[in-house]
Amino acid sequence: MKKLLNITLALLAAFFILSCRNDDDAVPEDVHEHDEIGKVVLTLTNKANASDVQTVNVISGEADGHLHLHSGDTYTAVLDFQIKHDDHYHSSDEIEEEKDHHFITFGPANADIVVMRAADDIVRTDGQKLGMKTEWNVNSTQETGKMNIKLIHGPSTVNQNYPSATNQLGQTTGGETDVDITVDAH
Repeated sequence: MKKLLNITLALLAAFFILSCRNDDDAVPEDVHEHDEIGKVVLTLTNKANASDVQTVNVISGEADGHLHLHSGDTYTAVLDFQIKHDDHYHSSDEIEEEKDHHFITFGPANADIVVMRAADDIVRTDGQKLGMKTEWNVNSTQETGKMNIKLIHGPSTVNQNYPSATNQLGQTTGGETDVDITVDAH
């Protein structure tokens, strides 16, 4: 009988020890969800002709059109990063809400396009403009002209004034590329 009592007490003690274990050792759950951007809407408005508005939708890396740019014109460019929800897309506020964790770079190819981050662009706490709203001054384009746009998440450093303060294509070190799209621009 004493042996049965000892076994019962040992089992109860083991039960209490295991049920009272500290959950601090458990693997923490990722509470910050990153919605995957599935669509980018690029809208350009000619500053000299407000009726000249062009929109290109890029879904899963595929653009539904191209930009018709005119040499000598300046365009206001607005980026809208969207996430897919069921069968439709909607704008994501995550980029703006986490502005210090994001930065946008631009890379024209076969086109002389000067990019300036707009005065009303989103400003990070380090004083660098994010790149959601820019102005493109088109000096010239070729038939094979393109504009590459990258959204970088978690860069170590950012420089809006790369290659210069008068052409703000932007540059980063570190981080991961959340979006990398190329749009025909000629």
